[in-house]
Amino acid sequence: MLIKEYRITNNCSNAEYQVAQLYNVAEMSKAESGGGEGVEILTNEPYEDELRKGQFTHKIYHLESKLPSWIRSLMPAGATKCQERAWNAFPWCKTVITNDYMKESFSVTVESFHVDGDRGQLDNALNLSPEVLKQREVVSIDVANDPKSYHLQTFNPTKEDVNTSFSQKALRGPLQGSWAKTCDPVMTCYKLVSIEFKWYGLQTKMESYMHSVERDLFTKFHRELFCSMDGWYGLTMDSIREMEKRTKDELALKMSAPAANGSSSAVVAK
Repeated sequence: MLIKEYRITNNCSNAEYQVAQLYNVAEMSKAESGGGEGVEILTNEPYEDELRKGQFTHKIYHLESKLPSWIRSLMPAGATKCQERAWNAFPWCKTVITNDYMKESFSVTVESFHVDGDRGQLDNALNLSPEVLKQREVVSIDVANDPKSYHLQTFNPTKEDVNTSFSQKALRGPLQGSWAKTCDPVMTCYKLVSIEFKWYGLQTKMESYMHSVERDLFTKFHRELFCSMDGWYGLTMDSIREMEKRTKDELALKMSAPAANGSSSAVVAK
């Protein structure tokens, strides 16, 4: 198992991020679905356990043509579907991705904690055990200054160029230079990603590769989150829940459409 903690600072408050994240998950899901591939929403409902209450979602990602050919060649037909179960009790969230073909040999677990007014300086925001702290590698993502290139996707300046994007509604942006040290409001997402791929001879390569893709997803997602600010700024959680209901129906129609949409992305970053 390979464990990394990703830290992504954003020019918004925690309350704004909660809305923006769900807004962009819905928009990205629609963009990546079509022709029998993409995102299928099975469950989206409130949950409560002994520790937290929030929203539970269960999705299926149909990824056949969205994976590199060398990965598809290793798996039989129909084995490229991934199950995603997520518990969103913001500011804490947990997402678990599994594959029915690989069963216990494959999992991606993302545990997230979002800290308002923070610039990525907390050493143990997720309250990790000493054992996990020894294993993790910390990776800081800077959406403005990191490379504009990805492993599986293409940088889209219209939707992702935070260096030029300006929000007319919030009067924020563009993000340039040492923006993360001075921007206001500010918050940071701390994401502990644990990837396990038990396949003899491929484990190290695959776990490393999947982390590189995961980093790309986080970078792309949060660039789009900032650039779409005029779309989500001012929305309420009630309006987001209504949007999610409409999105579920739209995705069902897109999945049955004859032509696939989107780029070769993997699962949506949470």
